[in-house]
Amino acid sequence: MESILETADWWVLGAYLFALIGVAVWVVLQKNKNTEDYFLAGRNVGWFVIGASIFASNIGSEHVVGLAGTGAESGMPMAHYELHAWIVLLLGWLFLPFYFRSNAFTMPEFLEKRFDSRSRWFLSVFSLVGYVITKVSVTIYAGGIVVSELLGIPFWYGAIGIVVFTGAYTIIGGMKAVIYTETLQTVILIAGSLIITYLGLEKVGGWEELRLAAGSEHFNMWRPINDPDFPWTGMLIGGTIVGIWYWCTDQYIVQRTLAANNIKIGRRGAIFGAYLKLLPIFIFLIPGIIAFALAQQGVLTYEKSDEVFPVLVKTLLPVGLKGLVAGGLMAALMSSLASVFNSCSTIFTIDIYKKLKPLTDEKKLLRIGKVATSIVVVLGIIWIPIMEKIGGGVLYQYLQSVQSYIAPPITAVFLLGILWKRTNSKAAIVTLFSGLVVAALRIMAEIYQMDLSGVFLSFATINFAHMAIFMFIFSVIICISVTLATNPPDYAAIRGLSLGTLTEEDIKLNKQSISTVDIILSLVLIVVVIGVLSYFTG
Repeated sequence: MESILETADWWVLGAYLFALIGVAVWVVLQKNKNTEDYFLAGRNVGWFVIGASIFASNIGSEHVVGLAGTGAESGMPMAHYELHAWIVLLLGWLFLPFYFRSNAFTMPEFLEKRFDSRSRWFLSVFSLVGYVITKVSVTIYAGGIVVSELLGIPFWYGAIGIVVFTGAYTIIGGMKAVIYTETLQTVILIAGSLIITYLGLEKVGGWEELRLAAGSEHFNMWRPINDPDFPWTGMLIGGTIVGIWYWCTDQYIVQRTLAANNIKIGRRGAIFGAYLKLLPIFIFLIPGIIAFALAQQGVLTYEKSDEVFPVLVKTLLPVGLKGLVAGGLMAALMSSLASVFNSCSTIFTIDIYKKLKPLTDEKKLLRIGKVATSIVVVLGIIWIPIMEKIGGGVLYQYLQSVQSYIAPPITAVFLLGILWKRTNSKAAIVTLFSGLVVAALRIMAEIYQMDLSGVFLSFATINFAHMAIFMFIFSVIICISVTLATNPPDYAAIRGLSLGTLTEEDIKLNKQSISTVDIILSLVLIVVVIGVLSYFTG
């Protein structure tokens, strides 16, 4: 296996890794005093770092490779998911004030304060299993492929090397190490990808030439309702349901905003993260379309869509810049991996271990957090051979659909819990378990659909994004029905955690956290989102 990097590229890549190690060492020297330091960076992180960390956590190497591949094969429909930037605003403006008032470390802990311990246990165990089987394993698999292709080393060396390197600074430095290294990684990733887009447009002959070469269908986000892969109803509505779960209730993302020392900084970090979230359309999807156009012009060739981004790197970039982009791809891998390691560690330590042993002192909890991260690292490595056998592209699509099945009940419970004070603990736990049962049935139906017929076959073949809509409606109906059929919650116990229970002091503090600049920036972003939706119509 031969590396695509040359001597100058290795120097650039080495400089990036050296800078990354420097940041990690600087953070490690600032020792973590307690669990708040280790898991939430002492709640003293600035808005720029929070926004960069949100973006870097979201963009993994499989995201880069998968989006570019989708852009080449299908064009713009997946841009609906990247336009979830407005949902990141929803995190800052709607959800975050309630999270801050609860003073919770984790999303399961917030559910306990809003409902009861049953909801906390459900989400804790559910999140841990989901992280290990999905985020950790897929990121390691895709990362191993990327590193082995770029550096010309065997898959196992690349995968284990990245896991061990990322795990080391995550275990030692905690959230501070994760969040500050992600800031550097965001800069590198964006810079490298922008260069690819610019050089690609130049090579293809400019924007108008790209539209002509790729064809109108590649520039159309709005596919028919009966489209088997990207129906606009599913992408717009079903995607929003999944987006609220991912951006507003998942520990993986929300933990970054909780690292702020007040609501205003956390919200501003979310707004900055929302602007960065728009970038993947232009630095990953568009390059995929560029690759498709260049293939039509005979400039480059690729056999599978997942090869698109590496082929672009090899074809377009001069010596030196290849090293920068290689650093960007490795940054995407490490930032996602470090985020999920830290989130798993936080949930296990705070929501499971401390719940079982509430009198444990802070020093021991720090040790438990580090051990938990180590275990997740080991479990991720154990999953590597399974990922190697399955295959990246199919797995990536499968995981996208699985998210559409697990998101609706969690989205329903969080939304109703915050918007409607009458929602009670019985409704929450019944909704969560009902959603889990339906999701399990759907996954089993997909696996065994060859042996099904009639209504069961129809259930198995509903588009995954449409399935998210049906499951969300089902979850809302269950939650409202059980709530109305049972006693209301103790409103004094949930004061400040739901609309209708806010005190005058809560309302006053929330108003004080709002600034005109944040409102204007949020409105501008919404206009940009609407503009993109209006432009890409084929």
